Amino acid sequence: MLPGLPEALASDHLFVSGALHEGTQTVLLLSPDEPGFWAHVTAQPEFDDGAPDPLDRWSSRVITALAAQFGAQALFPFTGPPWHPFVRWAIASGQSFASPIHLIVHPRMGLWASMRGALVLPTHLPLPTPAANPCIDCAAPCTAACPVAALGPQGYDVSACHAHLASAEGDACRNSGCLARRACPAGESYGRLAIQSAWHMRQFHP
Repeated sequence: MLPGLPEALASDHLFVSGALHEGTQTVLLLSPDEPGFWAHVTAQPEFDDGAPDPLDRWSSRVITALAAQFGAQALFPFTGPPWHPFVRWAIASGQSFASPIHLIVHPRMGLWASMRGALVLPTHLPLPTPAANPCIDCAAPCTAACPVAALGPQGYDVSACHAHLASAEGDACRNSGCLARRACPAGESYGRLAIQSAWHMRQFHP
């Protein structure tokens, strides 16, 4: 890890959730560091100016500044096309895995796994030891948690998910986050707040 980078990330409640070599470069994937990320980010100017996409704009501002500080390039999952392969990078890093419901799962974040951006360094940095897949020996409660079976072996049934969220029965998902994600044992101690999940749900299903 670059000297000073962990401290700089911690000041913005981010952490390196995966690292990999791409050609001669090193890609560092940055994720919300819970608990505390949501309280920190919602106190930033982007959440008070009334403009759209406050979380993406905050991520762009903060990670671009980090890139300038550490001689890196900043990349984001929300800019494109072309879209950067964040899911492929996460799995290739050996720190995230494909879950039984086709969402990525991380040993610390569980199915709340997300990335706000990446730092691409021009040289090879040492990589962490691959993590243990949290889905191995898990009873996989995520596979039965969705009331409309929108997440499964065949992929994500977006229409079924939206229809459920639009119904009275979708109140639990709208206000506290996806039931399948909430069922993941690996994410129970991550510290993701219900109000954060509800905010993301409103972006997905206004």
